[in-house]
Amino acid sequence: MKDAIDLDSIDFAILRELQDDGRMTNVELASRVGISAPPCLRRVRRLEDLGVISGYRAILDTGKLGQEIVAFCLVGLHHQSDPELKAFAALTANWPLVREAWMVSGESDFLLHCVAPDFRTFQTFVLEELTATENVDTVRSALTIRKVKDKGLIAFPTGGPAVPGTPDQST
Repeated sequence: MKDAIDLDSIDFAILRELQDDGRMTNVELASRVGISAPPCLRRVRRLEDLGVISGYRAILDTGKLGQEIVAFCLVGLHHQSDPELKAFAALTANWPLVREAWMVSGESDFLLHCVAPDFRTFQTFVLEELTATENVDTVRSALTIRKVKDKGLIAFPTGGPAVPGTPDQST
């Protein structure tokens, strides 16, 4: 892992707790990870400065906000040169329906996570913007039925080393 940062078990415990509840106070966080508040705050700030914690955001219920369609689009490009890949990636920033975009390997080049208020809006985006984009060869979409799991991006086991394969460095 070329970008991995040297973290100890307390750092991982902090990350696990913040991933589960990013709104807790520093005092509560310190209590949960077993250290006092001042060093806890210093550790959180260090994790932010290192870019391990890249931000905080609220998790919204799309349906309650009138955004009924959640879909994923697998996009294949005609040409996969670095400039073509970068150009398509840059285009995704201009599409409000695209909430996340990943460059992927395999049969497709990009995976787009899309959210729309209704099917017609999503369909219009796919037909009039996405497939009409220069260099787009294929688009396969999958409409979601319901979300069945929603956890943070990293699986932090409780007890023992905080990340599989990472030695506990707290001793």
